[in-house]
Amino acid sequence: MFDEADPLLQRVRALALTFPDAAEKISHGRPTFFTTKVFAYYGGSVKIDGSYRQHEQSVIVLVDPDEREALLAEEHCYLPMYLGAYGWIGVDLTDDTDWDEIGELFDASYRGTAGPRRVAALDARQLGR
Repeated sequence: MFDEADPLLQRVRALALTFPDAAEKISHGRPTFFTTKVFAYYGGSVKIDGSYRQHEQSVIVLVDPDEREALLAEEHCYLPMYLGAYGWIGVDLTDDTDWDEIGELFDASYRGTAGPRRVAALDARQLGR
């Protein structure tokens, strides 16, 4: 369900694995990034009129409810099947992707799933301690 040589996956992997204790595993045929809980998925899909539409080069992240509607209004964002009902959104990736935005989304998703000890380690790293 994914190409190991995909350069966008390589960028996602490099970014996701910088978070404290982050690891990667394959789940349901797709790369996922996690600590004790998943904070990002690579690739997703939506169901439209009974058919599945793949978003193979995308990330799915947990977002703050206050930011959700604004993000979903953007052309490159979508409501992923299954996870969308639980606060996750999908973001399509291209060669023109704003990687700072992806980093911010990963940071927020990580903070929402990683637990206080890991978030403290992230904060300490960001403050240069």
